[in-house]
Amino acid sequence: MADISLSSAHGAADPAWLKLSRAQPAGTAEKPRRRRKLGPGRPIPYGAALGPALLLILWSIGSATGYIDDRILSAPWTVATTGWELIQDGRLQENLWTSFQRSFWGLFWGIIAGASLGVIAGLSRIGEYLVDGPIQIKRAIPALALIPLLMLWFGIGESMKVLTIALITFAPIYIQTHDGLRSTDARFIELAETLDLSNAQFLRHVVLPAALPGFLLGLRFGVTYSWLALVVVEQVNATSGLGYMINLARTYGQTEVIILCLAVYAALGLSSDWLVRFITRKALPWRKILAD
Repeated sequence: MADISLSSAHGAADPAWLKLSRAQPAGTAEKPRRRRKLGPGRPIPYGAALGPALLLILWSIGSATGYIDDRILSAPWTVATTGWELIQDGRLQENLWTSFQRSFWGLFWGIIAGASLGVIAGLSRIGEYLVDGPIQIKRAIPALALIPLLMLWFGIGESMKVLTIALITFAPIYIQTHDGLRSTDARFIELAETLDLSNAQFLRHVVLPAALPGFLLGLRFGVTYSWLALVVVEQVNATSGLGYMINLARTYGQTEVIILCLAVYAALGLSSDWLVRFITRKALPWRKILAD
């Protein structure tokens, strides 16, 4: 109340909220406000392995206690023993190498097509009119729905499998590359025009730095999609590869082989994603990747 009378004596009427804030009980001190920390927090060493480790523990407990039937889901030690046997006789390595080649070549041609079309559509308005529309139409059609047509055109051999993977992987690379170029800061383009850069210098100093972040993000999606597509195409009349092993195991009811192949697929996908993230950190050191 003393604060209120003092302010009125000077003839300046304080706002009501200011008067209430000043009127505090005697003998009480204002508590310091706790600052709320936003963001993912400090990284934990090997924290990414916590989720898979928890699943493995639950799986082991369920198998050991009998809550999980071996006919439905084989125990982890059974899967590990089967994997060691397949490694010893060489079947796992041989089929893994075949699957890796299919995924690699499909991703390779997907990168070439996606990056090239993304640059064409991103740098030229006419190129965007000619390229973007058909690609958006293709995106609206599930790539896996094209498999019967691709089988009629290219047969059921390796060409069809590689082309299917390429069709699935090139779309995210194109979209991210095109978006990266379209979102280039106009000041950089004006600066290049002011400095009278040649076409080669413009591509090197403006276009490539602008497209690289989007391209690497699209590559991360493309790598994951390549393994997802591989799972599907190897179910189509394959005589080798991890998908062939899954089909053969399904015929004989070998759930441990199916789970082993799925675990290999997952390991390949995670390692590929980690590799792209590593490349991104090295190529774009000024960007802070929160996912890490």
